[in-house]
Amino acid sequence: QVQLVGSGGGLVQPGGSLTLSCAASVSISSIDSMGWYRQPPGKQRELVGTFTSTGTTNFANSVMGRFFISRDNSKNTAYLHMDSLKPEDTAIYYCNVRRTTPYYGVFEYWGQGTQVTVSS
Repeated sequence: QVQLVGSGGGLVQPGGSLTLSCAASVSISSIDSMGWYRQPPGKQRELVGTFTSTGTTNFANSVMGRFFISRDNSKNTAYLHMDSLKPEDTAIYYCNVRRTTPYYGVFEYWGQGTQVTVSS
C-alpha cells in the first residue's frame, strides 16, 4: 500500500508561483510514474505532469514550459514547481503514483488533493 501526502496549495495572483509537495510512503525509485493531475471547478480531472522511474517527464501542453517536477529520493518526495500561473490553473491538484507489483499488476494511488487558486 502506497500512501501519499500532498501539500503546498494556496492563493496566488496571476503570474505568481507555487510549489506543491508530495511525500510517498515508499521509495519513489520503486514506482513506475509519479506526478500530478488536477480537477478545475466543474470539470474532469486532467493530467498536469508526471515523471517515470527513469526520470522522463510528461507534461500537458497547457502547462509545458511553466511547470516542472523535481524529486528528492532520500525524502521520497516529489515537487511540482508552478511558475507564471494563470487563472485557468485554478484547480484541486492531486498527487498520483502508479506502481507495478509482482504478480498483481499495476496499482494507482492518489493524494488527498490540495487547492490552488489563481486570482487577483
